[in-house]
Amino acid sequence: MNQRARDFYQSSNGDRWSLVRDLDSGRVFVRHEPNRSSGGQTSETAVGDFLVRDAHGPEHAELLRLIGTLVDPG
Repeated sequence: MNQRARDFYQSSNGDRWSLVRDLDSGRVFVRHEPNRSSGGQTSETAVGDFLVRDAHGPEHAELLRLIGTLVDPG
């Protein structure tokens, strides 16, 4: 799979969120990589689903900030 990713948030406990685009399919999604000690598994969520599910965390605010830079005149 040919993908391009941009990290947009890392929590103090080491969890990491990235905005990912699959260059082959055009699919865009959020990848969550939990910290190693939690033993959790990496998950992939559609951007819309990510933004509406429990959307009050700093990772949500940071994704919205990143999206906002797409229309910022610079």
